[in-house]
Amino acid sequence: MKVLVTRPEPAGSELVAAIKAKGAEAFALPLIQVGPGAELDLLGSRLQQLTQNDLVFLLSKNAVWYADLTLKQAGRNWSDKLSYYGIGRSTGQYFEALTSKMIRWPEHGETSEALLSLPELQFLEGKRALLLRGNGGRELLASTLRSRGAQVEYCECYTRHPVLYDKAEFNQQWVNKGITDIVISSGQMLALLNELIAENTKAWWFNRRLLVVSERIADQARQIGWQQVCVANSADNNALLEALLSTDMGC
Repeated sequence: MKVLVTRPEPAGSELVAAIKAKGAEAFALPLIQVGPGAELDLLGSRLQQLTQNDLVFLLSKNAVWYADLTLKQAGRNWSDKLSYYGIGRSTGQYFEALTSKMIRWPEHGETSEALLSLPELQFLEGKRALLLRGNGGRELLASTLRSRGAQVEYCECYTRHPVLYDKAEFNQQWVNKGITDIVISSGQMLALLNELIAENTKAWWFNRRLLVVSERIADQARQIGWQQVCVANSADNNALLEALLSTDMGC
């Protein structure tokens, strides 16, 4: 097994090290670079506008890290009066570890759809919701929360920028390496990978095993032409490693 890991750093290199520790080959090739968001200076004031039992949504571990760092640098703490929700287990557990605050997340899946299925998020009349996220992203969560009565506001806590690679060199390098598996953890990364694939190597790439973190991304990959697509149980590195090593992932 030779795995190409496209996660941003430091998660990418951490997963590569874990794969190598199991005796397989792995290579880090981040497709996205993460940096501080444009609205971090507004985070404190937007949190202050929230009142008892209003909602705060943490939509990735990057959002948690930058938001928590910003509050700590300002000498502030996360409020006990708010209700916190994570997009999935890995984000929720990371928030708990950094803040010691209670947070809810869906038991199965790390998607907006899974989060929106929580019973307490069905009727939100009179509630305010603050979504801590990166630049861009899906609008499903915000639009659905609004349709259920919530007043929704964003705070861009981190930015995602594509990492640029030479297309010809990219294809030559990884085809020659004989990559067997590729790890993709977002729809944006799948789109960036697809842009890098040359027409004359497309058949080769699409016969690699592709590991993704949601059924939504898996569907996108199959529509593009990927033949072997597996879905990990979670977006954290432990789940990705387990899926790579598993013999019962259905592909």
